[in-house]
Amino acid sequence: MSGAGKTVTVQSLEDLGFFCIDNLPPALIPKLLDLVEGGSMNRVALVMDLRGREFFEQVFSAVSMLGDKPNLHTHILFLDAEDSKLVQRFKETRRSHPLAPSGPLLDGIKEERQILDEIKGRARYHIDTTTLTPRELRSEINKLFTAPEELTFNVHFMSFGFKRGIPIDADLVFDVRFLPNPHYIERMRPLTGMDSDVAEYVMKWADTKEFLVKLEDMLTFLLPLYKQEGKSQVIIAIGCTGGNHRSVTLVEHLADVYSKNYLVYKSHREHKDRGETIE
Repeated sequence: MSGAGKTVTVQSLEDLGFFCIDNLPPALIPKLLDLVEGGSMNRVALVMDLRGREFFEQVFSAVSMLGDKPNLHTHILFLDAEDSKLVQRFKETRRSHPLAPSGPLLDGIKEERQILDEIKGRARYHIDTTTLTPRELRSEINKLFTAPEELTFNVHFMSFGFKRGIPIDADLVFDVRFLPNPHYIERMRPLTGMDSDVAEYVMKWADTKEFLVKLEDMLTFLLPLYKQEGKSQVIIAIGCTGGNHRSVTLVEHLADVYSKNYLVYKSHREHKDRGETIE
């Protein structure tokens, strides 16, 4: 149904790795299928609504054709909401209904229900979004289309140097310039936090240990909440002056700690060739 939550659903499916195509005319599904079978796309979501009303009658034959393909697993998800909620959403966005561009909203909604009644009956999944928040709708999509073994939420730890600016894509930024700096020890200056001498030096201080206790306690609290909110990734940036010693050491440590419970990425901005993914 128009206004039932298509935008949030598409965003959620994209986060789950689906290739989403919005408002595809059903007549083009066979051509798309040729591309899918000959390429690397294995999760595709086709979004259809009554904006393409002149093409919509072809959707039933297209769905039947997909169902006849033995190598495809096809599911229909139908989004719905109570009439009063749909009216409210259209008024909030100041949009007209596609079936009643100049008439009462309820007339368009009632006509749309009649047209979509058959496809609704064929749908395997139904989500009534009347009382759902966007976060709750994302959670419902994740439950339906995420395999239990899949890890869709990931944590990215990034080291950086303040002298080159703060990463613009970071969700959380922590400044560790208060820690003793190995840069002032001549033999450590050319090394990085990935070298054991530097790591041992940074980690031996009481301030480092206390900071990590407090930081890990906060992250252990926050990360499940970010995941619950529907975020697919959290980027945590740790910065020191040059991005070579202290921040690198702490990113290596934190990535190791949280890789036990999350899919973790780590990268060192000032050493772009030294990043990796931790499975």
